[in-house]
Amino acid sequence: MTAENPDNPLRDPQDRRLPRIAGPSVLVIFGVTGDLSRKKLMPAVYDLANRGLLPPGFGLVGFARRDWADQDFAKQVHDAVKKYARTPFREEVWQQLLEGIRFVPGEFSDDDAFTRLKRTIRDLDECRGTGGNHAYYLSIPPTFFDQVVGQLREHGLAEQSEETWNRVVIEKPFGHDLASARELNRIVGSVFPSESVFRIDHYLGKETVQNMLAFRFANQMFEPVWNNNYISHVQISMAEDIGIGGRAGYYDGVGAARDVIQNHLLQLMALTAMEEPTSFNARQLRAEKQKVLAAAKPTPDFEKHTARGQYGPGWQGGKPVQGFLAEDGIDPKTITETYAAIRVDVDNRRWAGVPFYLRTAKRMPRRVTEVALIFKRAPHLPFNDTETEELGTNALVMRIQPDEGITMRFGAKVPSTQMEIREVSMDFAYGGSFTESSPEAYERLILDVLLGDPPLFPQHEEVELSWQILDPVLDHWASTGQQPEMYPAGTWGPKSGVEMLARDGFVWRRP
Repeated sequence: MTAENPDNPLRDPQDRRLPRIAGPSVLVIFGVTGDLSRKKLMPAVYDLANRGLLPPGFGLVGFARRDWADQDFAKQVHDAVKKYARTPFREEVWQQLLEGIRFVPGEFSDDDAFTRLKRTIRDLDECRGTGGNHAYYLSIPPTFFDQVVGQLREHGLAEQSEETWNRVVIEKPFGHDLASARELNRIVGSVFPSESVFRIDHYLGKETVQNMLAFRFANQMFEPVWNNNYISHVQISMAEDIGIGGRAGYYDGVGAARDVIQNHLLQLMALTAMEEPTSFNARQLRAEKQKVLAAAKPTPDFEKHTARGQYGPGWQGGKPVQGFLAEDGIDPKTITETYAAIRVDVDNRRWAGVPFYLRTAKRMPRRVTEVALIFKRAPHLPFNDTETEELGTNALVMRIQPDEGITMRFGAKVPSTQMEIREVSMDFAYGGSFTESSPEAYERLILDVLLGDPPLFPQHEEVELSWQILDPVLDHWASTGQQPEMYPAGTWGPKSGVEMLARDGFVWRRP
């Protein structure tokens, strides 16, 4: 059931330029005391309300092991909104939200707590007019998914009908490997139908990721060269300048490849390599992404075409920082990687022979996420070597964050010389071209959950195909038992990462 705004009789549901407003509904957040809820989810709910995209009939319910009353939880939401919201604080918006804020204390194993939750939700349905529509956001470790969705089923909170809906939202990681992902999908799928399961990958909610589709398919000039006739290789990088912070309990044993490559980077690869869908509805987009993931495989020689590392002590932002093994809560003998790079080949007509290099790391010189298509050199250059000594290769770079935009790199003649070609860049920046500010990714994704609009959410088939790509690499790394290569904090990674591309005649971009 699509929850469009029923109060606007002039609204054309096919006109995507008009804002979509969620219908009456309740959002229940499990794990509401965590950082994700405090820094992202609660501020996103407020920002949606502030932009007029939530209806007056909206409820927000927190569930956690705290002895809080409704007003205690409301203060937590208020403080989070004041500190992290993207839009200005307005008292009238807050007061409207406040009327629908509730809190249910309890353990996930506590039947009485879920009985109270059911009663709280039913009260909101009656007093706020939320219409029996409920979304359950599992901002909790995957080990508790089975218990929570089981409780939702046992207490009748997951039932579906033609008039109302119940949906579940799952945060990554979607399993630890292919086997655990399949078990997780089985658990959730036994309670909620597939169309009611929303797997959050916040990268897919970023405006610049969605602009990749507009860039490719709204502009005829790029499609003819978007293939192996012209592109030599593709680099997809997500570099972070921070360490693990206080996430040792989560990060140790997970590592960079599971944390980022399996979801974010493989999704970016699929969007880069996919064929044009017949439309942008969820089924068509998923079908094209799944074709890419099904055709993709890691290059078999893992010693030569993968790299892993751990950041050691070094300098970041002009200050000394400690290494990964010295971080609080990290086992000094752990072989968990903070740098991971793999080569993936897409075995289809468009991309045969074009390697895709996926790289992610912590404690890099700067924070950046980008997709770079590196073009082949022209087959003939009618210039002397001295005339082109500063000429690199053409590149098209889609910058996802933080400096959102697109860069084209090409050769141009230097003024006042007889003939000298130098590499130059032409930039498009979102901030300089649009007056509208981009919404935060979680705003878009939460709104899509409430609307029941699923294009940006990977289905279980995509999750399992991604694990099929990554699992052989992880198995190889585990079989060696070797410590990842150390790289100093504030550098671009270990020597093995450089050598990985050098064997194929390429070098990593320095964003």
